[in-house]
Amino acid sequence: MRLERLTHNKIKIFLTFDDLMDRGLTKEDLWKDTFKVHQLFRDMIEEASEELGFEVNGSIAVEVYSLPAQGMVVIVTNEGEYDEMEEEFSDDYIEMQVTLDESDDIFYEFQTFEDVIQLAHRLYAIGCLDGTLYSYQNRFYLHVAEEPPIPVDNFIALLAEFGSPSTITIHRVQEYGKKLIEHRAIEQLVHYFPAG
Repeated sequence: MRLERLTHNKIKIFLTFDDLMDRGLTKEDLWKDTFKVHQLFRDMIEEASEELGFEVNGSIAVEVYSLPAQGMVVIVTNEGEYDEMEEEFSDDYIEMQVTLDESDDIFYEFQTFEDVIQLAHRLYAIGCLDGTLYSYQNRFYLHVAEEPPIPVDNFIALLAEFGSPSTITIHRVQEYGKKLIEHRAIEQLVHYFPAG
């Protein structure tokens, strides 16, 4: 589980499927309203409180984005106003509004442009030509919307050699980032940066 503070009242939590398995949960369990799921959210909030000083008072909004073969991104927004009366109840009662969104898109983050070029040559070799390339906050992001030419798990493993699943949603990168190559990014990268 990776935690990151986005604003004073909003945090992002990235959970891998291994994190879920360690807690005896599957991806499908998150769509159900069960005690285990509530416990998972409580544990996440507790850890965020310890690591980031993220305090919850009253109600929170929880947005869960499922990423294929990668894990879950959970955005937690503290909507409650601090109130002395609520203080004594805050340990026992947190009102959650949960929004669930599942994405079949493959969205990966890379530290350097060189990593993207190396990956492009590997993907080109297996017949993958598509993709959209973005840059945002000194990182590069590759979005692959088409069905990969090899099984998804193998495709994800190949991407993981050069980058990591993005913990930022694609919507944020599309809105605030810069689109470098809109169509057929893999093909264009290989064309403009041939293997040396």
